[in-house]
Formats: sequence, C-alpha cells, structure tokens
Amino acid sequence: MINSIIHQIWPYAVVIIAGLTAYLGIRQAGKSAGRAEAEMQQQKAATAAREKAREVVDKIDSLDDDSVRDRAKRWVRNDDK
Repeated sequence: MINSIIHQIWPYAVVIIAGLTAYLGIRQAGKSAGRAEAEMQQQKAATAAREKAREVVDKIDSLDDDSVRDRAKRWVRNDDK
C-alpha cells in the first residue's frame, strides 16, 4: 500500500524539486548579473573621478604661485577682518 502511494507521488516530487532548483538557479544568475553590473558602474564612476582629479592637479600644477594662493583663498577660512 505505501509502496503504491510512493510510486504515484514520486513523479510529482521530482517535478517540484526540479522546478525549485530551476527557480533558485535563475534567481542566482540574476543576482550575479546585477552584482556585476553594479560593480562595473562603480568602476566607471571611480575612473571618472580619478580623471577629474588628474585634470585638477594638472591645472593647478600649471599655475604660478600667486594664482594658486588666490585660488586657495576661496577655500580657506580666514578670521582676519
């Protein structure tokens, strides 16, 4: 009796397990793809920030001392009035 029930339920159990496995596999693939895309966007942003910083350094390096001092006065607080 129990053997006949197991033989009737077995195909359904295999289908359910296969379905769950497929669902989890697809979900994991999507998470991996999203993670890779986010990492690529972060790398692009970091590259752009490094390029902008390099441009600023090059621009400041090309200035003479008085020009650098004048630019720095905009950013430095001075309590002298």
